[in-house]
Amino acid sequence: MSIPAQKINVLVVDDSAFMRKAISMMLEEDSDIKVIGMAGDGQEAIEKVAELKPDLVTLDIEMPRMDGLTALSIIMKENPTPVMMVSSLTGDGAEATLDALERGAVDFIPKELSFVSLNIVKIKKDLIEKVKQIHSRRRTLMAQYALGLRRKQERSESKRSVVAPLPPVSMSSKLLNHRGIKVVAIGISTGGPPALQTVIPALPSDLPTGVLVVQHMPPTFTRSLANRLDGMSNLKVKEAEHGEPIVAGCVYIAPGDKHMKAHKWGKNTEIKLDNEPSDTLHKPSVDVMMNSVAETYGGQSVGVIMTGMGSDGVEGIANMKGKGAQVIAQNEQSCVVYGMPRAVVERKLADKISPIERIASDIVSYFR
Repeated sequence: MSIPAQKINVLVVDDSAFMRKAISMMLEEDSDIKVIGMAGDGQEAIEKVAELKPDLVTLDIEMPRMDGLTALSIIMKENPTPVMMVSSLTGDGAEATLDALERGAVDFIPKELSFVSLNIVKIKKDLIEKVKQIHSRRRTLMAQYALGLRRKQERSESKRSVVAPLPPVSMSSKLLNHRGIKVVAIGISTGGPPALQTVIPALPSDLPTGVLVVQHMPPTFTRSLANRLDGMSNLKVKEAEHGEPIVAGCVYIAPGDKHMKAHKWGKNTEIKLDNEPSDTLHKPSVDVMMNSVAETYGGQSVGVIMTGMGSDGVEGIANMKGKGAQVIAQNEQSCVVYGMPRAVVERKLADKISPIERIASDIVSYFR
């Protein structure tokens, strides 16, 4: 007699009764998920996490009595649990969400949920898939969180002032571009902001190429992410603008509502932002960006695929690889979700399969 699979137990936290009901109804449409409790503020969330021991928590940010960021910090200290933030798609919401991801939240979902929304089917599908993916890696995620805490404590005890999660890659001499590489292209999704905060600040200021980044995020979030990374990094980091040239020493983050492409214009290469193709699952799309890099730079490029759900990027990476590009994939152990890198690794497209802490040095190795 087979033993029935155990359901994924979720605690839903939001000060809006409508939001609690909407999220719960969407989750429980999947037979593998059970909402075991609800809470209306941060203090109640802390109490119910301790009492119910959920597998995952969806946590609103703005709530009375105790806000979500404060509750998150206490939950991660007292009862570490995978947490998905429920975020408003505003500038303030973007900043708070990035703060939450730094404090240990795994991912986020949009606050603007409505059963009359044209996007509700996609939102529901993404929510359920994220819950399942995160639950399947919960032990790894909590181990990663514990390791991150130990590293922070070690840095604090050594009394070193560290701005970036890792120091820049040390170089004994000026970087050389003997391979003729002209661009580094990075694709990333779920778990991306903390991962980018590990990699981008560790790149040296004399990196002789530009860096293109597609991170699956809504509008407003990508600008906040770019500004935050810019304050931590040796390179200039900015949200990409249509028509600007791609220059060495600059990291370009694709805006959350546009495809970003590398476009040859005379002797120069510039950023092109548009809505084509219109039928992609994500906008921006990693595949669209990587395909443009393959066509514009050919083998004079490095493609990097990092943590993320699904397989966006694998076809673009295959195109780059076919033209002679170098490819780095993040390893399974350091990913929040091992979807995008897995697709690249299983197609045998990766030249290097690296933990998150080594990706910056692997990029730099192509310029030594």
